[in-house]
Amino acid sequence: MTTTPARNLGLFAQLLDPAHRADPYPLYHRIREHGPVRLGGAPVVVLSSYQDCATVLRDKASSVERHYASIPLGPTPVHDLAGDLAGELTGIAPMLFRDNPDHARLRRLVAATFTPAVVRRMEPRITAIADAALDRAAERGQLDIVADLAGPLPVTVICELLGVPLDDEPLIRGWSTGLARALDPVSATATTGRPDPAALVSDNNALHDYFEQLVRHRRTRPGDDLVSALIVAEDSGQALSHDELITTCALLLIAGHETTVNLISNTVLALLSHRLHRQILRVAPPFVTSVVEESLRYDPPVQLVPRIAREAIQLPDITIAAGDFIVMLLAAANRDPAVFADPDRFDPARANRHLAFGLGQHFCLGAPLARLEATVAINCFARRVIDPRLVSDPPSYREHVTLRGPAAMPVTFASIASANAA
Repeated sequence: MTTTPARNLGLFAQLLDPAHRADPYPLYHRIREHGPVRLGGAPVVVLSSYQDCATVLRDKASSVERHYASIPLGPTPVHDLAGDLAGELTGIAPMLFRDNPDHARLRRLVAATFTPAVVRRMEPRITAIADAALDRAAERGQLDIVADLAGPLPVTVICELLGVPLDDEPLIRGWSTGLARALDPVSATATTGRPDPAALVSDNNALHDYFEQLVRHRRTRPGDDLVSALIVAEDSGQALSHDELITTCALLLIAGHETTVNLISNTVLALLSHRLHRQILRVAPPFVTSVVEESLRYDPPVQLVPRIAREAIQLPDITIAAGDFIVMLLAAANRDPAVFADPDRFDPARANRHLAFGLGQHFCLGAPLARLEATVAINCFARRVIDPRLVSDPPSYREHVTLRGPAAMPVTFASIASANAA
């Protein structure tokens, strides 16, 4: 179906409207029905089908480096603040905004220290953190899924992995939450919902200064943590430069915190509407793997990702020209009826090929940790929280467009069982 440029731009602009935060999926369906579109005649292409998004994610001509864009991104209908700030920490763009071979080199260096074995060893500690959170809620007689469980757990885990002192976690959490807004697209003419650039730069500088001091300390006093391991990591005789080390630490912190908060919250929210799945989890904890994977499809924590065409990319219904800015609506692709039967139904039993962690060279490096944190948190919740019910349905949502999740999610409950008795 062909639509006018104004119509195309109008549909996409509605995603930026806070009125769609609670349920953007009907809008995603309308966008997907129109197929791939250009926005307002600009070199901006929006993709919403599973096949189109999967093709571009895998295509070697799909770049994350902004200098390939045919025009500056500021004046376009969608402006990615993350690109403006990506190199602000040290003048070096983090791994997330670099193509191969630089990306592959940085990824190998991080992967050498952030191994599956390291992640697996975290399970007892993650379980202890989740149980302690529910213990505190039981003592208070109140539980907010976001504030008490989904928020504290991943930031505690990533801070412990990096070697950040416990007392500094509130600072780290504040900077991470602020900087996550830089990932959002915003209308170039937006008067509301636009992140404050000055606040982003302030958080950026504060995080940079913090890791500068931490890295300097770890160079003389190494510990059993990821920062110390990254300092000595080498690949074919190459190590991370000082600036690369700082930006990598910042990236691991933000990526390792913000997305997992939403994954845990969104999964609990889905379970609150599906009593049968909660009951199955209580008697069959391994079922949690399917629940988490379906949550990643059904309500992904990352709703969209950008790319830039380094060369022309041919899709069945559109030619993406070299220099085009590409917005892939992963949340729409994950509910594409051409791939997923009855896509608006939460069904952990389905065969799942979601795109929540991406595909290709930029497939999420932290996916194993996110999955582990979510499976532990969800099993603890399902096992211990008896008869949970939402206080407000739908809950209030964060302002983010790219990263989707509730801002708060208080629940009532009959009781919270002890960790040993559950």
